Amino acid sequence: MSTIEVENLKYRYPDTTKLVLNDLNFSVEKGECLGIIGENTAGKSTLCYALAGLVPHFYKGAYGGKVTVNGLVVRDHEIATIVENIGLVFENPFSQMTGAKQTVYEEVAFGLENMGLVRQEMHTRIEKYLKLLAVYSVKDKNPFDLSGGQMQRVAIASVLAMEPEVLILDEPTSQLDPQGSQEVFEVIEELTKGGMTIILVEHKMDKIAQYADRVLLLHEGRQVDLDTPENIFSRGDLTDFGLTPPVVTTIAKALGIQYPGTKLYPVTIEEFKRLGEDK
Repeated sequence: MSTIEVENLKYRYPDTTKLVLNDLNFSVEKGECLGIIGENTAGKSTLCYALAGLVPHFYKGAYGGKVTVNGLVVRDHEIATIVENIGLVFENPFSQMTGAKQTVYEEVAFGLENMGLVRQEMHTRIEKYLKLLAVYSVKDKNPFDLSGGQMQRVAIASVLAMEPEVLILDEPTSQLDPQGSQEVFEVIEELTKGGMTIILVEHKMDKIAQYADRVLLLHEGRQVDLDTPENIFSRGDLTDFGLTPPVVTTIAKALGIQYPGTKLYPVTIEEFKRLGEDK
């Protein structure tokens, strides 16, 4: 069984008539990084909420179909159970902080306390993930005294400390400056290399191309395509969905640099250079 299975998922928010998610069907394998792209009305964040159980347990409305995460049917389990299997990092790191803790260390401990972990296991996990996210040196600082990049890494550490099977990142760098964005993507790279199952919503197409194994293209709540980055970004109709391919792909199209025997263009600098040398 796949780690995530989405079957005929439909959803609309209360007091609305339009489906935000309209008959989605896809699966995600263990250790895979799935990128999700689409313009602002595509339903990306709502899909994240559905995978994490916030839809339909927190956000009510009309819900149909089935979402299964690590063998659990999301609709049939409380959020407290779901968060042990899937973690969600929001777009704005400020919204992730509890505001009730005075130090980074205590902030990361908050979720573990709610899980009822024994103290020694808590300390072991907190130190492990603060070091992994390179924020151990600020463990005694107030979370709101940190830079945006540091705060987002603390948010990720807080989720990872609960050791979920799946990590969802909903545009984790949209509120950050270039330095903060780079810090977060370095963490994502570390996690993908470590084999964690990741759902990455991101408006930076070059980052999706670099980190995603497959890409899910949404438009107005519908599933347009699900394929490799090369196939998705080589489509000639991306602008119809409010998107542009990575800069590398745009340049490759202009220069006619393709994978031999295909109509596919490179999506990363490394592949661009390799194909350019072979041409």
